[in-house]
Amino acid sequence: MDSNAKTIVRFDYEEVIVPAHPGVINSDSLSKPLHMLPVGGKKAWSVQFDELPKLILRMTLKDGTVGLSEFYRDHNWSVVESVSAMLLGRSIADLPLQDLPIALCREYDGFECAIWDAYAKSLGIPLHRLLGGAVRDRVKISAWSSHRTVDEIGPWVKQYHDQGFDCIKFKCDLEDDVVAWCVEIKKHAPGMKVIFDPNQRWENAGNARPIIRDLEKIGNVLLLEDPIQRWMIQDYAHLRQFSAIPIALHVSLPYVFQGQRPYEAVNAVAHGAVDGFNFNGGLAKFKTLADFAATAGLPCWHGSEVDLGILEAMYVHQSAAAASCVWPSDIFGRMIRSHDLLETPLVIEPPYVRLPDGPGLGIELDEEAIRRFKVSERTIR
Repeated sequence: MDSNAKTIVRFDYEEVIVPAHPGVINSDSLSKPLHMLPVGGKKAWSVQFDELPKLILRMTLKDGTVGLSEFYRDHNWSVVESVSAMLLGRSIADLPLQDLPIALCREYDGFECAIWDAYAKSLGIPLHRLLGGAVRDRVKISAWSSHRTVDEIGPWVKQYHDQGFDCIKFKCDLEDDVVAWCVEIKKHAPGMKVIFDPNQRWENAGNARPIIRDLEKIGNVLLLEDPIQRWMIQDYAHLRQFSAIPIALHVSLPYVFQGQRPYEAVNAVAHGAVDGFNFNGGLAKFKTLADFAATAGLPCWHGSEVDLGILEAMYVHQSAAAASCVWPSDIFGRMIRSHDLLETPLVIEPPYVRLPDGPGLGIELDEEAIRRFKVSERTIR
């Protein structure tokens, strides 16, 4: 690879807000925002995720190669500008892909995706080859919903079951009657499995145990993700002994300022606290975590923030190249948001998504869709 030709010469950013389809996040009678980080002085859990901007990046090299990327929602422009200035004039051929010269921050994965996409395109190979190569050509995925009313939930799940999905993931808290949900799901969509993600909002083992005992009787729960507060890792171990329903820990590296780190996976295994993991992170760090799970003999899946098509394509490459990534991944953005910004959407064949073809991420952007949802743009060179 000609190092000089692979010098970064330009960053083109387009900020977009892509709303969800009406009614797909939760029941109309419920209002429970899901963004779990503070926004502009507003408290966590006070802003719905599709109200927040996403940043689309086209990073251009001296030879004209363009790396694509998408940042996690509610990016920090100050960090984006600072890192852009730091990378301008650097050659991607000289950068250590597994440890880029960028501080750990929520914007790290956005730059990493663009650099890896450009690197793979420069070699004329699909991105998953940089991760060791795909071990499967399609990735298992689930349907998704936030909070629903009991009356609505059976028909709501049936529509996904009829499409071919065999699992659906729900956000929930202590106000939701998840036992009644499962009864209705079993009635309307026999064979459909359920992942419950309380995001720690069952609070403690005392609350969780009676719910879990009732869920066992219905028999359609695939697993529980972060049922109680994450610091109670010994109670995770007790819940795992208490029930045959698998317990999973979500290690989400984009939530670095909430203290989520890779060592949490090691700590959970050391305490016998989990049956598997939901890992959310960039290319190099997800590979490290997925390899750790494989070494520990545990399954995992790829998490998300209900993203757009660029990040979801990255997730498919990551999941396809990870032997341990066998539980249904959170790749359902196109089902929830009104567009994914891709010229050709990822191929969803429920309950799977196909690995994209072509060099790099194997995707093209839908320019008209980007113009439609764009709220600002900025070039740094």
